[in-house]
Amino acid sequence: MTNCIEIQGLCKQYDQFQLEDITFTVPGGSIVGLIGENGAGKTTTLKSILGLVHPDGGAIALFDGAPDAAARQEIGLVLDDCFFHDTLRPKDVDAILAPIYQNWDSALFAAYLQKFFLPERKYIKEFSRGMKVKLSLAAALSHSPKLLILDEATSGLDPVVRDEILDEFLAFVSDDDHAILISSHIISDLEKVADYIAYIHQGTLILFERKDAILEYYGRLACTRQQLAEVVPEDLLRVKKSNFTCEGLVENRSAFQRKYPSLLVEPISLEEIMVFFGKGEPA
Repeated sequence: MTNCIEIQGLCKQYDQFQLEDITFTVPGGSIVGLIGENGAGKTTTLKSILGLVHPDGGAIALFDGAPDAAARQEIGLVLDDCFFHDTLRPKDVDAILAPIYQNWDSALFAAYLQKFFLPERKYIKEFSRGMKVKLSLAAALSHSPKLLILDEATSGLDPVVRDEILDEFLAFVSDDDHAILISSHIISDLEKVADYIAYIHQGTLILFERKDAILEYYGRLACTRQQLAEVVPEDLLRVKKSNFTCEGLVENRSAFQRKYPSLLVEPISLEEIMVFFGKGEPA
């Protein structure tokens, strides 16, 4: 299985922010969810892949080769904001993109417009948020890319439209030569479709792991301050304390439960893990 993206030691320095040593892959046939708080470094990472930001260090490979213009022809891009001007119509989008992409397929684009119930001659300014996302996705898919990069593509959509879009993502990666890297704050969407999770916190990659493994092994400890004092700090990733109760983030809840059989460790969601790193403190 080919990796559609390989990132090794990616670094970027700004005046008040540093992206440091980001390393992860996007294997073919998979969906990788990129999560993190606002300003964590997700957009810088995506822009580095797309060649819009020049990293200060590290390496990026696309399809086992250099991230050159030819490789980026194989990428379909869907952003939070529709990048097609409001005064355009879908038929204008077809005319604009046809000379840009070597593999652009006008018939395929028309088929996606029909599938998504998008009127060919209606102005984009009359489209709903969901229709604009579908138009962007239709354009992204109509040059037969191997890789989709999506930045908050499902934000602001109603559950029915989001579910329809997620089905398209799953269909796309049914081909092992295809993959998706999706940045999203809607963690429930990623829990539905992602195969891997890459979590960036304050410019650092906190974890990169199979989603199912994260949900299977990570856990939340709920205890009193006295009970927390009995736990070896190295056995907890982060803690949150209040006047009456304490919580701890556990990396391997079954191993933790064997070591501390009297303490309760519950399963935890991706969103709760993010909250631990965002609001918690070192153990």
